[in-house]
Amino acid sequence: MTIGGSIALIIVGAILAYAVDFDLSGVDIRLVGVILMIGGLIGLVIGLVRIAASRRSADRRPPPAVREERYYDSDPRHPY
Repeated sequence: MTIGGSIALIIVGAILAYAVDFDLSGVDIRLVGVILMIGGLIGLVIGLVRIAASRRSADRRPPPAVREERYYDSDPRHPY
């Protein structure tokens, strides 16, 4: 779940929990809203942890560059 999806779940859950005044038989709209907000918060925390973990792995320094040197036997009598 992305961070944007988590925020959307939190918003929808808050709307259902606090702004909707509708009675549906067998379903508690406020409880559904609270469950959506909790799910959004869990998804948000997981998303932030994943971002932090990827940044930690990206902060590692790359291995040192390998320098390749070639030495040729040069004979002054034979320039080619």
